[in-house]
Amino acid sequence: MRDFFCKYQLQNIFASQLSIMVDALLGLQWGDEGKGKVVDFLANDYAIIARFQGGPNAGHTLYINHKKVVLHTIPSGVFHPNLMNVIGNGVVIDPVSFQKECEEIESHGIDLKKVMIISERAHLILPTHKALDKASELSKGKIK
Repeated sequence: MRDFFCKYQLQNIFASQLSIMVDALLGLQWGDEGKGKVVDFLANDYAIIARFQGGPNAGHTLYINHKKVVLHTIPSGVFHPNLMNVIGNGVVIDPVSFQKECEEIESHGIDLKKVMIISERAHLILPTHKALDKASELSKGKIK
């Protein structure tokens, strides 16, 4: 995963594009509003697609060459040529599921090292976090 971390600031990658407006797509409910479909529809009008919050519990289903692909962490812009995709510092990454997601995308011939960067400040969910969370929930018993 280290290969994806930002080595250069975005200003160095898309200096000319950063002087233009930024649009944000936000959900006003609890997910499943179709944000991913809107991003997919609008993606070709942008140079950068950035995910700035959320975790692997999110999901966005795409059909690439008639094959179902479900993304949880990686922005769907990876399937659009000439876009840079950013996983920002507010995103929570599960390295195990992230690796599987990367392998799925790379099976479509996409070199993620060329089209995606990850903030060095993105958060990780490690197996120890899951074990501690499970132990905490079990210790509460039936009364929570």
